[in-house]
This record gives sequence, structure tokens and C-alpha cells, in this order.
Amino acid sequence: MRRTRGRWFHGAMANPVILTVDDDPVVSRAVARDVRRRYGDRYRVLRASSGPEALDALREVKLRGEQVALLLADHRMPEMTGVEFLEAAMDIFPAARRVLLTAYADTDAAIEAINVVDLDHYLLKPWHPPEEKLYPVVDGLLEAWAATPDAASAEIRVVGHRWSAPSFKVRDFLARNLVPYRWLLSDDPEGVRLLDAAGATEADVPLVVTPEGKALIAPSEAELAALAGLTVVPASDFYDLVVIGGGPAGLGSAVYGASEGLRTVLVERRATGGQAGQSSRIENYLGFPDGVSGAQLTDRARRQAVKFGAELLSAREVVGLSEAGGARLLRFGDGSEIAAHTVVLATGVSYRVLDAPGLADLTGRGVFYGAAATEAPSCVEQDVYIVGGANSAGQAAVHFSRYASRVHLLIRGADLTASMSRYLIDQLERIDRITVHPHTAVVGGAGEGHLERLTLCDTRTGEARSVDTSWLFIFIGAEPRTDWLDGVLVRDERGFIVTGPDLLAGGRRPAGWSLSRDPYHLETSVPGVFAAGDVRAESVKRVASAVGEGAMAVSLVHRYLEAQ
Repeated sequence: MRRTRGRWFHGAMANPVILTVDDDPVVSRAVARDVRRRYGDRYRVLRASSGPEALDALREVKLRGEQVALLLADHRMPEMTGVEFLEAAMDIFPAARRVLLTAYADTDAAIEAINVVDLDHYLLKPWHPPEEKLYPVVDGLLEAWAATPDAASAEIRVVGHRWSAPSFKVRDFLARNLVPYRWLLSDDPEGVRLLDAAGATEADVPLVVTPEGKALIAPSEAELAALAGLTVVPASDFYDLVVIGGGPAGLGSAVYGASEGLRTVLVERRATGGQAGQSSRIENYLGFPDGVSGAQLTDRARRQAVKFGAELLSAREVVGLSEAGGARLLRFGDGSEIAAHTVVLATGVSYRVLDAPGLADLTGRGVFYGAAATEAPSCVEQDVYIVGGANSAGQAAVHFSRYASRVHLLIRGADLTASMSRYLIDQLERIDRITVHPHTAVVGGAGEGHLERLTLCDTRTGEARSVDTSWLFIFIGAEPRTDWLDGVLVRDERGFIVTGPDLLAGGRRPAGWSLSRDPYHLETSVPGVFAAGDVRAESVKRVASAVGEGAMAVSLVHRYLEAQ
């Protein structure tokens, strides 16, 4: 049974950081002086003389559990340009606002930075007088940063056991929602002190402590979302468009719907980004020649949707869909409802469960589905096993190779060519720490309290062998989460939603279709309800196509509304 218990602790919170980077000592001192003069009472102003030095400073700030509000980087630096620094800094503090200092001749660099690092602003040197050319810009950026959930939840602390599945779920939820937190083991001195202060024991973990000092024992995802400043209650009971699912397709629909004047709400069961949001690096997405992490892409899309006025609801599961005249009713798991003129279903897919003896009991305790990026730092100098031969598995292998002593990629086929993009296969071949094991399946797992060993089988000979490991990450195909739509919409034999021309059988429209026209291309068997992305039958399972379908769905929503 879950227990929630509140207690208040007291302690000083460190001021957020403003970091300036410039290799010219005179300019460096000047910008730090001007920033400190206006903001030094509320922010801790740090300065660095190079990109690498600044990245070291950011990592130290991260380890201390502090937040970075603003980065001001000069473009022309010898070791690392300002654009290169800001791109690297996004992986450490994705919510920090980013400003590039440029000379008049460097406007091309500023334009590049807008595309590469989602630059918030660029300032031409010199910026004097700062009251006119510096402070108004910085004021606006700091206000925008302070309004983000990341800023409000900077000091969340999570106390848990290393092999506790509930502790992993809490960390995974916070990480996937880009909420900063500090992870403390339950037997660490500070972890013990927090447990004692909350009147809890190691058996009660996970313990979550808010910035104000309120302690929550084994909180639900809805409680986590609320304390992290994420929205969980809709502002209205009726919308023009409800988007269900926060992956690339759903975010695409939310951005285009809100930007085109539709009152839009996006409802996400767990965290925006979906499976793509867990990717350590997406390198074949248009417009990002150097690649982009799933977290970065998700954060940009989320902020873009909010900028246009879309509402984002977190930790809310939709369990029912029905028609009520011209409206579409959506029922949440708690029994509450919202209604809309139109709906876009973008619920994506989830990884299939690997059915092998012993694995179910070890899920979250060494056995993970998806990348589980929170676990990567714990895999240092250990052997990691990954099951799957598609791009998601390959991206995970590259990511974990930065930490593990050896990454073993297990595939049933003879090679990766049939299931993985060529650029990714080439990457894997260049990394000595990664070994691909063809014709190999996991047929069992065992361990006391957590995964300790796997049983592998050669699919050609049936020969089995045992390997010692504490880490198994599974990417074995996907299943749509559409059981809640059974009897409501037409689905194919695998549960994917059928749309558009595929609904026509022998020229006949689907049963119950009430309109005199055929369904639009992405429209389901219920008029005004559309499907986009991986959940749609026969869709292309790529990030770019999902975003495109999300945008296309909104154009069809407009066509539907105009005809009503």
C-alpha cells in the first residue's frame, strides 16, 4: 500500500547560476561585472575562460544539485566555439537560456546557433550601455527560465535503493520529464539522514523530498508531476483539439494546432517524448547534421507548444473515448472527463515484453525496457547486454559504450542490415567496446534481489550458455497501447488503428460512419478522430514521419471543422 507523509525541513537553497564564457580576459571581466551588478543578489555569477573550462564548471554545478539559469558565451574562442559550447551545455542543463556574444562580422554564426542550439538570443559586442542593450534581454530570459518546471523543482531529492524497482520508476519519470533531481542511496549518510527526518526506513523507499522540504513516501506519478510543477488538471472542460500522447506525432500536432489558433491540450500518460525521447542521439533527423538527443528534441518541441498556447497535461491516462453529438468525450482513469470538437490519437507504441523465465520479477532491478538513461552512469566498467536489432537498440549500444567495459548486442538474425540504418551499423563497427552476437536469444534470467546472470541460446543449434551481468536492456519490437479503444475504433489484428482509405472495404465505408464523405487520410472510423505516428496502421516508424503526420492531422482537423 502506498503511503504519503508530509514533513517540512529547512535549509538554504543555492542561488541559480549565470555562467559567462569568454577567452578575452577584458571582455570576460566586463560581462561578468555588468551581470553581477544587476543580478548578483539573486544569482551566482560564474565566469570561465574557455568552453572546456565552462563545461567542467557546469558538471560541478550539476553534481551539487544546483541549477543554471543562463549561459552567455562568446563565439570566437580557440578551443571550442561558443556554438559548440552551447550545444554541449544543452546535454547538461537543457532548460538554461542560451545567449551568444558575437561581433558584427559573426551574424552567420548567430544564425547557425539558432538552428543548432535553439539559441534564445544573440548580443552584438559591445553591449554598452547595458541598461539598454544587455539588461532588457537578460531580464526577459531569466523570467522565462523561472517560469519553467525545471527551475521550480531544482532541489528535488530522491532517496532509494539501488535495485528497487519503485525507486527506478520515480527516477525514470523525473528524468523523462526533464525534471532535475538529486539521487541518494538509502545507505548513504545524507540518504539516511533524510529517511530519519521523514520518519521512514530503508524499507519505505523511494522517498522524494521537495525543494521546500516536504517528504513523500512512494508517491504516485500524479503526485510527482504535481510537485515538479507539471500540469495535471485541465484548465477547461472543452477544447477544439485534444491530442492524446506526447511523442513526436503528438507534439507535432500540439505545436501546429496551437500555432494555428485551435484551443489545444495534449494529454500524456507518462512523459513527453515517447520512445524517441529516450534516444541518446538521433542522427538522421532533418536539420540536425550533428545529431540531437531525444531529450533535447522533446524539450524544444514542448517549449514550442507551450509558447503557442497549448496546454500539456502530465501523468493523466485516457481510458475511454465516446461520441456525444458533435463532441468527442474523453474519460480519464479517475473518472473525470473533457470534451473536444476533434481528437488526435498519437499514443505511440510500447516495447514488447521479453517472455523468458525469471525476467518479469527482475524488471526495474537490472532488467529494463528501453534505454533507461538514468542507469547508464551505474554501468561503468561493467558488461551490458542489449536485446534488439533496430535503430533504438543501436543508439542505446552507442550510448552505453561510453560507460560500460563491454556492450553485447544480441540479435536473432545473421546481421543488422535488415533492421538497422546503415549509418548506425557503421558507428557500431567503429566502437571496439561493442560486440554484436548474431543468432542469439535470451531464454532466462536469475539473481537474488537483482539481475546477476542471463541464459543465452544459439537459435541455430539450441546450445545454451550462462553469462554474468547485472544489466539487460530490451528493444524487441513494439505494440500499440489501444486496448482501451476496443469496440470504439477499427483496429488491425495487431491493435494498430486503421485510418483513411484502408477503412473502405469493397468501396463501403466503415460500420457506423455517419457522414456522406469518405474518411480523410488520417481519420479513424469515428469522424473527427484522427491517428498519427506509430499507433497508426501501416505508418513509417520514424521520428520525422511521426512529426509530419502530427502536422498533417491538424490540417485535416481544420478541414473537418470547416465542414461542420
